[in-house]
Amino acid sequence: MSAQLTSRLRGYVQVTKPGIIMGNLISVAGGFLLAAQGNVDVTLMLATMLGLCLVVASGCAINNCIDRDIDAKMQRTCKRVTVTGELSISSVLMFGLGLGAIGFAMLAIFTNSLAVLFAAIGYGVYVGVYSLYMKRNSVYGTLVGSFSGAVPPVVGYCAVTGQMDMGAGILLLMFSLWQMPHSYAIAIFRFDDYAAANIPVLPVAEGMAKAKLHIVLYIAVFALVSVLLPLAGYTGIAFTAVTCATSFWWLAMALKGYRQDINLQSWARQVFGFSIITITALSVTMALDFQVAAQAPLLTLVP
Repeated sequence: MSAQLTSRLRGYVQVTKPGIIMGNLISVAGGFLLAAQGNVDVTLMLATMLGLCLVVASGCAINNCIDRDIDAKMQRTCKRVTVTGELSISSVLMFGLGLGAIGFAMLAIFTNSLAVLFAAIGYGVYVGVYSLYMKRNSVYGTLVGSFSGAVPPVVGYCAVTGQMDMGAGILLLMFSLWQMPHSYAIAIFRFDDYAAANIPVLPVAEGMAKAKLHIVLYIAVFALVSVLLPLAGYTGIAFTAVTCATSFWWLAMALKGYRQDINLQSWARQVFGFSIITITALSVTMALDFQVAAQAPLLTLVP
């Protein structure tokens, strides 16, 4: 294989943002196994995970095309292949659309209408609402984007149940809330990048003090919502222990941002890093510590 071909293949992998795909793999598996309650259809699980990963990869690739002008102004992203011209915008766009078509086809064939609907809504919000408009024009872009980031575990859950019940609702709210302090922490330690690109994230648009307050508040509400899973009978004592330990540790870490001698950059990186640990731990624990919980559906679609 020639060096040029290897470089191009590496570029196509890069535009799918593998780190984001891995995070979504963990969360969709967690939602699926929580709903399966030990009765795992391996074929359905693999198809759901692969289909959703292709949909996420599609959204990321298209986001690279949309954000090319912004990425050129940010140190973290200025070497992306869509900025350097290593890959043309048209080729990345076609690649992204192809991944999306295959991913949605897999979900449509192997899962059900509700799982496909949530995947489509999440995709539309991320690509259409967030990437094309909200990210560039509103401080509420992070809030809108948090919904699309919360969709994967719900897709996994609904792939099993075929219905939107209380468990799916809790997952959607829990993962949406988690996205907020996670994203604001990134915006703080990448402050210069966002300011250079004129992206109105909260620390840039309304200051560090407000960003720190929102991080603390969102973590506190996230901690309360995550406890709803065991309270509603979906998970057991192990999940309760893990969510309490990780959430309170995360909250204590966030409160350190108010110390006078704190280095905001280092603090934000710690908050961000622990956010990954928290959501990974909860995703794994809810997959293993499920309980049988019969709940009336809030929404059901016939496949």
